[in-house]
Amino acid sequence: MSPFQHGEVFVTDDGAETDLDLGHYERFIDENLSKYSTVTTGRIYSEVLDRERKGDFLGGTIQVVPHITNAIKAKIELAATAAKAEILVIEIGGTVGDIEGEPFLEALRQMRMEKGKENVISVHLTLLPYLAASNELKTKPTQLSVREMLRSGVQPDVILCRADKDIPKELLEKIARFCNVEPAAVIPAPTVASIYEVPLTLQAHGITKVLEHKMQLKEVNPKLTEWRKMVENIAAAETEVTIGLCGKYNHLDDAYLSVLESVKSAAFALKHRAKIVWIDTEKIEQDDAESWKKLKSCQGLCVPGGFGKRGTEGKILVAKYAREKKVPYLGLCLGAQIMGIEFARNVCKLQDATSEEFDPKAKHQIVHFLADQSEARAKGGTMRLGAWPCIVKKGSKAHKAYGAINISERHRHRYEFNNAYREVLEQHGFMISGTSPDGGLVEIVEVEKHPFMVGSQFHPEFKSRPNRPHPLFAAFLEAIVAQES
Repeated sequence: MSPFQHGEVFVTDDGAETDLDLGHYERFIDENLSKYSTVTTGRIYSEVLDRERKGDFLGGTIQVVPHITNAIKAKIELAATAAKAEILVIEIGGTVGDIEGEPFLEALRQMRMEKGKENVISVHLTLLPYLAASNELKTKPTQLSVREMLRSGVQPDVILCRADKDIPKELLEKIARFCNVEPAAVIPAPTVASIYEVPLTLQAHGITKVLEHKMQLKEVNPKLTEWRKMVENIAAAETEVTIGLCGKYNHLDDAYLSVLESVKSAAFALKHRAKIVWIDTEKIEQDDAESWKKLKSCQGLCVPGGFGKRGTEGKILVAKYAREKKVPYLGLCLGAQIMGIEFARNVCKLQDATSEEFDPKAKHQIVHFLADQSEARAKGGTMRLGAWPCIVKKGSKAHKAYGAINISERHRHRYEFNNAYREVLEQHGFMISGTSPDGGLVEIVEVEKHPFMVGSQFHPEFKSRPNRPHPLFAAFLEAIVAQES
């Protein structure tokens, strides 16, 4: 999945590699989702064709209706059953009118007929563009998109109106009139200062009462006290901390979306605001003066995950700078491996230390491809994915952060720390502070006698929540704030 097209790859506990939208849903509803929570058009068609080749359809003609639509409905039923859900929120991605979305809209139409309109509610999200020249919001695109939905046999029950300006009451009434929707069910979704204000805005406009009525639910009273407190902390945060995000997909926020949200949430919890400074590690290794100036302006440095050799020498220079200058550093997956390589080169004096990923013929491969996987190097089948247990070493910074010994974290990587170098690294002050239960896999590393230089082989950003920052991100920000106070 290319970061330029898909953004980050979000990983669930059960190892599903999904679109970044699933990460948003986990952060907002605070539920761990699964492989059943995401389905693509390609998977639907592939599975239907596999069944056809096995003879499941007895040689009958395969059609979009009913075979593809039945497969879509089956996936929805499976997701609900697997999660034991009372209410299932289903996003049909894309734009109404897209050819690839038509089977999904047809599946929605069928489910409304089969399950009853009180059990299947359609919420249509639409945009009201603002024309600056005439200082007005236009409702015509909304009317046309609803008309397109009606052509598919689906009548929206609720319309959420996105807009960069306040929507006058008369425009909401106009949308209700022309789209055949109750006025109370046309709900503004204005642009707000923080994405986490959105649920509060929708609630203020009565969305739960509308859903309560439409779905014949008992009285719904969302518990929003903690969420409101979080939003208040965000609004009140004034003191700024500067965090350098050091990677090769600079200014591509979506590629590191969960990392960005984790850093921001940890800062907000301390009533600080994180200013993200993008550090292009390719330019660092080219000794670009402006890039080094930006790096040295940062109060903390984060090196996120990634694949491939490009920009890695720059990341090693970032780790060296952080270690020598005592700048708080958090390494995620590749960022942890970079820590080990830099330490091996400059402290243990293994000058050609590297990763097998970067140089398969190198003498000192601090990070390598596991021996028991080396016969199956197909890129799609060799990654350690999903939640794995970890034992945290007492007395370590990781143990202080977690307050626990037994933890579970999500992984997405192909290379591991080479156990042949653990002894020499630890002798020089490179602590292995977290391992797999059998001790065979390195999970967390730390540089001793450093304010905070910690790396995790896993991806803690996938489990961070806006109102409950992940322990490693929280400890990282605490170390930065402590240095500045």
